[in-house]
Amino acid sequence: MDSATTTSLETPAGVASLRRPDGTKETTVTVTVSNGHTDGEEKTYNLKKYRHVTAVHSQSRPSTLSHDATAPPSFIGFRNLMVIVLVVGNLRLVIENMQKYGNLICITCHDFRQKDVIVGFCLYFLVPLHLFIAYSFEWYAAKQARISRAQSVSRGGSTSPTEDQQAKFESKWRSIRKAHLFNATLALAFHSWVVYFHIHHPLIGTITEAHVIIVYMKVVSYALTNRDLRHAYLHPVKGELALLPELYAQCPYPQNITMKNLCYFWWAPTLVYQPVYPRSENIRWIFVLKRLGEVVCLSVFIWFCSAQYAAPVLWNSLDKIHHLDLVSITERLLKLSTISLIIWLAGFFAIFQSALNALAEVMRFGDRAFYDDWWNSAGLGDYWRLWNKPVYQFMKRHIFSPMISRGWSLQFASVAVFFVSAILHELLVGIPTKNIIGVAFMGMIVQIPLIHFTRIFEKMKGPNGKLIGNCIFWVSFTILGQPFAALVYFYAWQAKYGSVSRRLASNQPPPLG
Repeated sequence: MDSATTTSLETPAGVASLRRPDGTKETTVTVTVSNGHTDGEEKTYNLKKYRHVTAVHSQSRPSTLSHDATAPPSFIGFRNLMVIVLVVGNLRLVIENMQKYGNLICITCHDFRQKDVIVGFCLYFLVPLHLFIAYSFEWYAAKQARISRAQSVSRGGSTSPTEDQQAKFESKWRSIRKAHLFNATLALAFHSWVVYFHIHHPLIGTITEAHVIIVYMKVVSYALTNRDLRHAYLHPVKGELALLPELYAQCPYPQNITMKNLCYFWWAPTLVYQPVYPRSENIRWIFVLKRLGEVVCLSVFIWFCSAQYAAPVLWNSLDKIHHLDLVSITERLLKLSTISLIIWLAGFFAIFQSALNALAEVMRFGDRAFYDDWWNSAGLGDYWRLWNKPVYQFMKRHIFSPMISRGWSLQFASVAVFFVSAILHELLVGIPTKNIIGVAFMGMIVQIPLIHFTRIFEKMKGPNGKLIGNCIFWVSFTILGQPFAALVYFYAWQAKYGSVSRRLASNQPPPLG
């Protein structure tokens, strides 16, 4: 150790090279550290002669999981563990289920009546006709707007519209609004009536009713958006055109009233109409095939889980509900919560990540923020804003924001949004199952007080408030939400058409599972 030596030293910032400056037994050396923090500056270190006396405990430090920790630790390892436990635990339940009931998967064992398929297929082509009816109304309105604008320009067009011109515009809009209202109401009411009375199978009915509601919302958005665009077109002096988004300048009104523009909106993965959307440059067909492959695989997975695991749990719950055995109902609810969550998550990924991205890629639709990180929601309010962005954007743009601009309070506007959403949820669930019993409606209305309750934790300082709010969200989501609704509507269906109905008719209790 008397001669000059070179030592490699691991430092928090990098590796430093230490060299003794002379042959003496000096313990102080000069170190040049090359990293982004010191920029080659010289530092002085003391080399200890006694290696076994290093001060391991040289400063006060809290435990990693303590609240006093300066930085929160990463829980990626625990996340991986929870995923493994979830997969293994549910795999065990599936195996146990197959040992108890045998193989319940049967490709040909379905109740798809020929009439259901034919009616559903016909409605698939008939429902979008209401979009083209709305287009005919807007085509006529655009034609009249061009005439009014030309007359205004011929008279100079340098002043604001007179009261007579404003009254004429309002009169025309009221007529067009009535036509749009009748068209949209007919689209929703008539086709829902057809689904209720002429499609027996709940799956075909649900797909068809979802399509009806989507077209209904698109018709409403198309009418309301063009109304505002037309108003700005007819009143350019008052500055309305300057208030429009710059993106709309690429296709100003009334140039957007074309069949091509409408057809793009028909297929675009959005419920909100715009004359112009952000577009991608090209179509990545490999990307499309991957997303479609995910849809197929997840659909098979959902079918397997539903038939092999969820169905027996639901069947075994019928007698418990019939006799109002609350303890057994709670047990069934908890057992159903796991598989219903897995099925819902698979369905969410299949629709919002895979199917909508595949459709967006084919349509070259640029804005693909169909959802945000709703799983980190600090309360139910965050969840409803994040998990289904297309519906949230529709409700905010066409219900919430207009009410706020007209002087309504935030609370009343929020109630109105949830009221409309509650009606649509009841139609989506009650129409296909032939049971409009108000469970889905009340489930949405109950969200209002729950949102106000969890907002208390959202406003709390520190991570604890958001943690509590997130836990409340997951408990209400996994236990009190979808499993409860699945039990109630399944029992209502069986009581009306299935084994419970036949047992009640013969005054016999339903069999045990």
